[in-house]
Amino acid sequence: MRELVERAMEGERVASGPPARGRRGVTVNLAESPLSWLRARGLVTPRQYDAGEQLRDDYERASLGPRVTMRWDAGPRGGSRGAPQAVEPGGPQLSAKRRFDAAIAAAGPGLANVLWRVVCAGEGLPAAEKALGWPARAGRLVLTLALDRLAEHYRLP
Repeated sequence: MRELVERAMEGERVASGPPARGRRGVTVNLAESPLSWLRARGLVTPRQYDAGEQLRDDYERASLGPRVTMRWDAGPRGGSRGAPQAVEPGGPQLSAKRRFDAAIAAAGPGLANVLWRVVCAGEGLPAAEKALGWPARAGRLVLTLALDRLAEHYRLP
């Protein structure tokens, strides 16, 4: 089983095992996000997918800690010999947190839960529906509404 998980983490599609008698076999890519899975099957539009990916990117950037190591990129260019301008510690993380909070607020209180669970936490729709106490197959409809609001917030074409 460990070998299957390692292969899946590398992006390879793996089978879950031989199907039981009278059942179909299923191939699962464990490295695929629920939002990518929905897009691959045409269940969300490219605009909705882009909005979800932008939210996930802001969420992940906000979760990163500030840099505490030496920066080895090129120094300041030009004639100034003084110290470079000080950057606020954690500035990129704080701005990502603000963008994430604004996007979640734009989605609204009823839609933020499913957005966070599916897009940010990578929880599958059936698990999110069960955790939120929703009926089966209600999650995709609510998620697409939330992604539409998110796309409006991000002003995606």
